[in-house]
Amino acid sequence: MSAFVRLQHLVEMPQLQQFTFWELFGKPQSKTKAHFPDFSLATQYARRRLTELSPQLTYHSLWHTWNDVLPSVERLMALEQVSGTDALLLRTAAIYHDIGFVVQAANHEALSAQIAADVLPRFGYAPGQVERIRGMILATRLPQSPESLLEQILADADLDVLGRDDFWPRNQALRAECEMAGKTTTDAEWCACQLKFMQSHHYFTPSAQALRDAQKQQNITLLRQHLTMCGVC
Repeated sequence: MSAFVRLQHLVEMPQLQQFTFWELFGKPQSKTKAHFPDFSLATQYARRRLTELSPQLTYHSLWHTWNDVLPSVERLMALEQVSGTDALLLRTAAIYHDIGFVVQAANHEALSAQIAADVLPRFGYAPGQVERIRGMILATRLPQSPESLLEQILADADLDVLGRDDFWPRNQALRAECEMAGKTTTDAEWCACQLKFMQSHHYFTPSAQALRDAQKQQNITLLRQHLTMCGVC
C-alpha cells in the first residue's frame, strides 16, 4: 500500500471525520518568524541599569534620559508623524542611548549601541530592528551626522536643551560633571567652548528648528554676555 493510499485511508476513518486535515497533521510552518518586541521588559532593563550611574554624572543621569531626551523624542515624533514600529524602535533607542555611561564616559555611544545589541534580542527585537536602533544611538555622537529621519529625531532630542529656557542650569550641570571628571576650566574658557559648540550646531528636523532655533539664539546671546563679563569680548 502506497503512502498516499495509507494517508487517504487514515483521513477517511469515521472517528477522525470530525477533524480537519490541518488539525490532524498540523499547518506548515512559516519560513519567517514574526518579531514582537517587548518594549516593557526592554524599558525595565534599561531603567534598572541607569540607576547604576555614578552620582557624579550630574548631566548624563537617569533624569537626562527619562525627563529630557525621551519627552523630546515623543514631541518630535508627533510633529514628524512617526508612528507604529518606527516609534517603538525610536523610543527604545532613546532609552538606551546613554546606557554606556554605566561602563565609562569615553566612547559611551559605541558602548550604548553594544549593550543594546547584546540585550535587546532577549526582549524579542529582530536583528534588523536592533541594527536600526544601533544606528540611532550612534547618530548622537559628536559631531552629529544622522542620516535617516529617526536618527535625526534622536540627535535633535539629545541636544534639545540647547534651544530651551533651562539651558543655563543644565549647562552648569554639564560643567559640574566635567569638573568632577577632572576637566576644570575657568568661566571664560567654559563659556568660549560652549559658544563655539552652539554656533557650530544645527537642528536637523524642521520640527526641532521651528521649536528651538529662536531660543537657541537667545542662549547664544547669553553666553556672549557672560564672556563680556569675563573681559573676553
